[in-house]
Amino acid sequence: MDVTEASEVTEEVIDEILEAVIGNREFMETVMVGVLSRGHVLLEDVPGTGKTLTASALATALGLDFSRIQFTPDLLPADVTGTHVFNERDRSFEFSEGPIFANVVLADEINRAPPKTQAALLEAMQERQVTVDGDTHDLPEPFFVIATQNPVEQEGTFELPEAQVDRFQIKSSLGYPEEEGEFELLRRRANRDVQTPSVGSMLDQESVRELRQVAEMVHTDEDVLQYIAKVGRATRNHPNVDVGVSPRGTQKLFESARAHAVIDGRDFVRPNDVKRVVEPVLAHRLVLKPEATIEGVERRSIVRDVMDQIPVPTVKIEN
Repeated sequence: MDVTEASEVTEEVIDEILEAVIGNREFMETVMVGVLSRGHVLLEDVPGTGKTLTASALATALGLDFSRIQFTPDLLPADVTGTHVFNERDRSFEFSEGPIFANVVLADEINRAPPKTQAALLEAMQERQVTVDGDTHDLPEPFFVIATQNPVEQEGTFELPEAQVDRFQIKSSLGYPEEEGEFELLRRRANRDVQTPSVGSMLDQESVRELRQVAEMVHTDEDVLQYIAKVGRATRNHPNVDVGVSPRGTQKLFESARAHAVIDGRDFVRPNDVKRVVEPVLAHRLVLKPEATIEGVERRSIVRDVMDQIPVPTVKIEN
């Protein structure tokens, strides 16, 4: 699969998902950036905007196995990863896989589980494996986590630790649809006899692996690499930031820019690719100073401020 084919396939997948999900195309492209760059996505939005539907529709359109984990205060790590069960016939313990063993895992309302259970996802998201009772088990490939959380209702929730937040490549939100979109939602519901819309399967596991490999072949000029590095470093010196973007975050920005180039049908990265993905990739990784938090400073505004300060390089490669 080359870049042109990958771009066309991605567009078809997005079109199929948007047949079920009322959302703007830019949002779905951001989610697909996470898929192509082997990252994970955190969706923060109020209930009823389509977060769960987005996750299930994405899995179906990609032709991948889907699993939903409802995070609750009493959820245990073993409920996520699995546990060893005694087999009376063989008189031995066998590993029973938990719901984490799927291609696309929806961690619904992730901030409702205690930190110990949230930590069960850390190894899975970074290493694509889980360790239970000293035994390591590989997760399916591809493996992709979409987590959701409600920014309004905070009672009975646990704030995600920075190590957990940093594992998410993308943080985004659907938001409320425009008036036309809400009308379209009702029109579609009136024209079907089931509550939940359905989507068709466009790809399979092998196709998704090929799609992800295309992004690895995208060329990035050294001037653009320096541009990305400067962006990451500049966040650490911003007056409102206590802890800036880590080297991991800078690398994720690079990987996301390549993925966006693929979606755009190019085999090289432009500075505009960086600009397009920089806010959903970097903003959630910033730890603000207490006074900035009290004053209500938004992380995304800090990222925009940083981008305004750094000269944009001229890309020498042309297609």
